[in-house]
Amino acid sequence: MAELSSVPRTTFEDVVRPHLDYLYAVAVRLCGNRTAAEDLVQDALLRAFRGFAGLRNRDRPRVWLTRILTRAYYDRVDADAHAPATESGDDRFDLFDTIVEDDPFPYSDRVHLDFLELFDDARILDVLQQVPPLHRVALILAYIYGYKAREIAEITGRPVGTVLSWLHRGRRQLERELWEYAQRHRLLSPPREGST
Repeated sequence: MAELSSVPRTTFEDVVRPHLDYLYAVAVRLCGNRTAAEDLVQDALLRAFRGFAGLRNRDRPRVWLTRILTRAYYDRVDADAHAPATESGDDRFDLFDTIVEDDPFPYSDRVHLDFLELFDDARILDVLQQVPPLHRVALILAYIYGYKAREIAEITGRPVGTVLSWLHRGRRQLERELWEYAQRHRLLSPPREGST
């Protein structure tokens, strides 16, 4: 405790406070609900405070804070599942092929984009919760926050090749989940006569 109290509190607050809304937004997307996100941010901030004395580049703490948050998230997932996130292994799903198979004469050339326009932000976040946590983290960091694979590798502490694999598999899984969600919630056009 004496070690923690020796860190100037105002300096920690000065560095971290501008990023609190960002951390909370990432946490909500990872956890899927606000209560779990608040707990996760609190855990991450405690870890950040403990490691603050070792932070070298205090001018750019966002990657450092994101790394702490995602690792705290991984620890929770591991604790809940007692194992790393499962891999579905279903890389065969192809959204474009599935859409075309369902409607061989789509009304536009933008079939893929037309399908994705069925989803607002809330629905996409809902569907993202169905993607395994490791892949979800990579997708959120890349497509919502704009991190490059190299930066995600730094944040997660995994090789770039692993991150690229997560992104590939995560995209496939997200597309499959979006398709299933659209069918369950009747977002697609009504089935044609004779189809199931």
